[in-house]
Amino acid sequence: MKKRILDGFCGAGGAAMGYHLAGFEVIGVDINPQPNYPFEFHQGDAIEFAKQHGHEFDAAHYSPPCQHDCTLTAGTNAGKFTYPDLLEPTRQVAESIGRPYIIEQPPGRASKRMRVDVTLCGEMFGLAVIRHRNFELGGWTMPQPEHIKHRGRVAGLRHGQWFEGPYFAVYGEGGGKGTVTQWQQAMGIDWTGVRKEIAEAIPPAYTRLIGGALMAYLGAEAVIVG
Repeated sequence: MKKRILDGFCGAGGAAMGYHLAGFEVIGVDINPQPNYPFEFHQGDAIEFAKQHGHEFDAAHYSPPCQHDCTLTAGTNAGKFTYPDLLEPTRQVAESIGRPYIIEQPPGRASKRMRVDVTLCGEMFGLAVIRHRNFELGGWTMPQPEHIKHRGRVAGLRHGQWFEGPYFAVYGEGGGKGTVTQWQQAMGIDWTGVRKEIAEAIPPAYTRLIGGALMAYLGAEAVIVG
């Protein structure tokens, strides 16, 4: 029987696909409809779902919304009142369930309030994005991969000047950020062509690596798909 992992705050499934490729059965939960999510999906509050069903899974991954703490709102107080702080409630629920868990956040204030056990970057996987992401591992550990030196700058139009580079800026709608197809290829995501969904995702390569290590911790052989 496959190991099951809960994908809380799942979005369109960037993290989910990586765990699937590592051999997990993935079940996603998000407060918003996610018609492009590639696996079993439940619409609802991820924290409440975890409280009720977390014990039914072998592990859990959580990507609580980062707007309360993210770099883009860090310079103002507005984000604190507009966006709920879900990092602490998520950790409390994850710890209460007693299963191995992963909490993912981008660099920013949230990462300063979590234990950063692993940091991953697109360059580690040969991707055309930098996209640093930090991970807190609860109840288990894995080695930190070597952080490979970046090959150059992010390509794009800045202050009226075009800059070449090996990476794409996968966020926003501004000019010079690449086509949808380029974003898909840069991130390793091919099941959605919605810019917002791609921009909010993490590359599946990240959680494929984490998922393989988690499988080993759980005493199961990673069944690599594809």
